[in-house]
Amino acid sequence: MQHHNMRARTSALRAGFCGASLLALAIALPAHAQQAEPVASQVAAADAQADEADVATAEITVTGSRIRRRDADNVGPLLTITSEDLAKSGSTSVGDVLQKLPSAGVSLNSNGTQGTSYGASSINLRYLGGAEGSGNRVLVLVDGHRWVDAVGQRGFRDFVDLNTVPAGMIDGIEILKDGASAIYGADAIAGVVNIKTLQPFDGIRASTKVGVTDKGDGAEYSGTLNVGKRIGRASIILSGSYFKSQPILTADRALTARTLVPTTAPGTSPNGLFILPGLANNAYFGTAAGFASSANPVAFNGGAGYGAGALADNSYHVATLPGDDYNTQAQGIYSAGPSERYGFYGRFGYELTDSINLHVEGMYNRRKSDQLFSPVLLDIGGTAGTVRGFSIPNNQAFNPFGTANGVPGANALAFGANSAFRIRKVLTDVGNRDNIQDVETIRFAGGLDGKFSLFGNNWHWDVYGAYSKNKIESTALNGVNYDNLFLGLGSPATCAATPGCVPINLFGPMTAAQANYIRFTTRESNYTELYNATANATGSLFQLPAGAVDLAVGYEYRRNKGVDNPDPIANAPSLYLSSAYTKTTAQTRTPTSGSYDLHEVYGELSIPIFKDQSFAKSFDVDLAARYSRYSTVGGKLTFKAGAGYRPFEGLLVRGTYAQGFRAPSILELYQGARQTSFQGSDPCNGGAATNPSLPGCAGVPTGYNQANYNLNGLIPGVISGNRALKPETSDSYSAGIAITPVQVPGLSLTVDYYKIIVRNAIASQSATQILQLCAARGGVFCDLVTRDAGTGAITELLQGSQNLASITTDGVDATLRYDFTTGIGRFSAVVDASYLGSFRTVSPNPAGGAAIVDNRAGKGDQPRATYPRWKGQTSLSWTNGAIDTVLRGRYIGPTTDIANPVKDSRTASILYTDAEIGFAVDHDRARFTLGVNNLFDRMPPASYANAPINYDIYTYDARGRYMYARFSVKM
Repeated sequence: MQHHNMRARTSALRAGFCGASLLALAIALPAHAQQAEPVASQVAAADAQADEADVATAEITVTGSRIRRRDADNVGPLLTITSEDLAKSGSTSVGDVLQKLPSAGVSLNSNGTQGTSYGASSINLRYLGGAEGSGNRVLVLVDGHRWVDAVGQRGFRDFVDLNTVPAGMIDGIEILKDGASAIYGADAIAGVVNIKTLQPFDGIRASTKVGVTDKGDGAEYSGTLNVGKRIGRASIILSGSYFKSQPILTADRALTARTLVPTTAPGTSPNGLFILPGLANNAYFGTAAGFASSANPVAFNGGAGYGAGALADNSYHVATLPGDDYNTQAQGIYSAGPSERYGFYGRFGYELTDSINLHVEGMYNRRKSDQLFSPVLLDIGGTAGTVRGFSIPNNQAFNPFGTANGVPGANALAFGANSAFRIRKVLTDVGNRDNIQDVETIRFAGGLDGKFSLFGNNWHWDVYGAYSKNKIESTALNGVNYDNLFLGLGSPATCAATPGCVPINLFGPMTAAQANYIRFTTRESNYTELYNATANATGSLFQLPAGAVDLAVGYEYRRNKGVDNPDPIANAPSLYLSSAYTKTTAQTRTPTSGSYDLHEVYGELSIPIFKDQSFAKSFDVDLAARYSRYSTVGGKLTFKAGAGYRPFEGLLVRGTYAQGFRAPSILELYQGARQTSFQGSDPCNGGAATNPSLPGCAGVPTGYNQANYNLNGLIPGVISGNRALKPETSDSYSAGIAITPVQVPGLSLTVDYYKIIVRNAIASQSATQILQLCAARGGVFCDLVTRDAGTGAITELLQGSQNLASITTDGVDATLRYDFTTGIGRFSAVVDASYLGSFRTVSPNPAGGAAIVDNRAGKGDQPRATYPRWKGQTSLSWTNGAIDTVLRGRYIGPTTDIANPVKDSRTASILYTDAEIGFAVDHDRARFTLGVNNLFDRMPPASYANAPINYDIYTYDARGRYMYARFSVKM
């Protein structure tokens, strides 16, 4: 990769160059629960416990409002997932549960080789994340407070990694699918996820779960142990969690075993592809015309060595199909990688007085994960290849056409830095590349809360402070050191004079010593920190005829920091090649360090307009406002208003309007330029002659095939931050009804419409979008794409954050639920669906003229970006005494696929079906459960746009039928 090019292009981007248009992931939603109901598709209804009944009648604070109240019906679109829902979900992580919701868009959920998860898990409501699966427009809270940002293999993140929250400490989750910046602050454009932790209890609660696919892979093991004790005024909670998963290989599923992209020319393999000037029609070696030319590269025949002298050429043949086909997907690549997590949580509470409580808590979580890739695809040469400037003298020890192989000096061939030789080879001798993450998360928090009397009414207050840190030590094994390779291929005298140098054989198998000499291990680290302090008060101001006017006010201070320390050797320029090249095959990036702080104040008012009138049952209004002042972008005031109208018992008409605000994150502002590999499809495949209607393909040679370059056609590129970014704003609208007819107890129907407009949206174009615009329009649209003039291969694609004109999305949510009791037990039936009406991005045209409009609804023609119009879940559960069962279904509708030569341009719909049966013992003191996810072993629909793994890993599950058993006890 050309280092000076990267810096120049990055500085141009930071100066405000926008390039072409973009697709951002955007959407948010009003929700569909009249009350804070359990998530319908996850659980059967259960008999309420006595302590739960006590909580239901007490004043509580729910997500969507800072005001404590007994009646949460008018809070708005709120959805809850209880601890029982989590247990019965069949999932082993919080992220997995949330990502199955119909309102969830593409979210990081795969630890495989494809994608950018690297063991992290996110929640991206309404597709509104600023990058693939990031979820950075969803605010994730724990007990109403901020959680530290994620870290990653190649730099820190700007969203919460749900895998940093130990499972044992979670008691439930609330999801507000509505804009809430005025209540909770920035980042709540798409909604809020509030994770609720364990509350004081006496006893021991333990659970364990094991599962495995019916193919015998992807095994998972998890367990939690929680201990609680009340001692007088004090309470203690101790929690431990553990999770471990085994990998699934791409070769072990038919869908992922081979890329859908047709092989039209011999690709790179361990036998190599050699372009060696001087061999063609060489009388001494007896080669035919064109032998080892650029049009007819040769491959090694295999075996331990090659013929001596004039017989050297007998060890090579002109590469052809099908004999020289090589499937990288079969080389030990992970479809889902292994991961191991363990975490500890502790909480101590004490009643200092009858009206003041103290609590302190601490948390430690550690995750280890890795992703296995195929070996380095080496591509070097003199004046050809991705990396140029190498030379192989005629006396190099392993040059089969040189003097060291018995060739007379007059006939010996050398391959100089001024020669257009090229060697492409999959370095299986060096080994599969392996990215390894070791992530540690710590959090310490404490606070006081209490109550007091004001205006003759009871008020509650709390103060809170927390410090959190997320840190990763990452390792990338089995890269290549270009400098050592240069020495090992170069002059024998120079190599002999260099300590440790080992002559390298690229023409045949390498020895262990040779592989060790060129092998490079990348070691990097990055971390994020969060300092957070809040103060809140809530209570009643005065009484109106319809009830009390309630107020909540508060202040919050926050400081976010991120530091990224890339490997200094990987980022160093080569000592022997042109300064355009770095020292190793590792992806480079510049160090990153950034921080910001902010102060916020807010107020929220709940006003009952009327109640129990002859013309209507009730009418309530909620108002909220927040002022946020950032050290980076200044201040912003946001508002929210909501209303709930009951014309009669059993019908609620509700609506909200919310302003959103999100300042650029540290990552978006300060991220150092870093190399990466994009997944995408090049419209210029076949060259200019095959694509005469695409002006941006001019000059691309005939026969060019993206799949023949880099690994499986991955696109080398650069991602960079942009310090010129402005904050983005949004307007969210929702309107809906909730019907709970008194004539049919247990029946409810909710329907909600939403519309969200994001202005100055911060996002970046996908690689496919950039290439499509370049191909279709040429000119300025190709300024972000650099190609090799000789081969047409993409050598660099620049992607950076930009402020776009607007993103507009709308849709409808609907939930039908019916709970009823019969003589044979209690039934609960639920249908929960979401319809995506539009997802429209309007961005400025860098070439002038009309703006560029992109509507993604119903499309799936870009990697890891599937936007089905319909998604839904349904469940039917039955409970009778000690036995309960549930049958679940999850539907993902059809989308378009990229135009391709191997299948139609459509990605089909899919229905996953799960089943579970549970048995309770001794009044639920012990419970044993058996379950099957994906009962009918449905594999994801094939997607050409997502080659080489052939499906969107952030939307579908490719492990197949998965069986599990769970056991839990309460003492």
